[in-house]
Amino acid sequence: MRTRTTITTAIATALLTLTACGTTPDEVTPAAGPAPAYKIVKQDTEGNARTVVVEVDSTDGLEAVFDDVAKKLTEEGGYFVQINCSSGSTEHVDNRLANGKKAVGKMGAVRTGMDDGATEFEPNEGRSCPDA
Repeated sequence: MRTRTTITTAIATALLTLTACGTTPDEVTPAAGPAPAYKIVKQDTEGNARTVVVEVDSTDGLEAVFDDVAKKLTEEGGYFVQINCSSGSTEHVDNRLANGKKAVGKMGAVRTGMDDGATEFEPNEGRSCPDA
């Protein structure tokens, strides 16, 4: 009986790990397909409206970065993704390269105004990263 409990606990732990967002702040994520490397520097893990702040080194592949981040956002909520330059002051809105959002579940749809599962990406035209 103890073996069955141990196996059940191991399976439950694995499932919880798989259903989490998958990326923690300050974790550099290597390119998965066409997305260049990026770093998530902030990610809300509670609430119906969650902010995810991502840093990149250049403007190349911004939509691919957003798509890669968005596919990892699986818990119910409305996600608001900010993509900033890794050099310069990322707190300043002028360094914001792009914004995106994703709706997951009913609450995500309510918070974003989009259908469940929908994403929206919008680059900020004319922006570039300052030299590091």
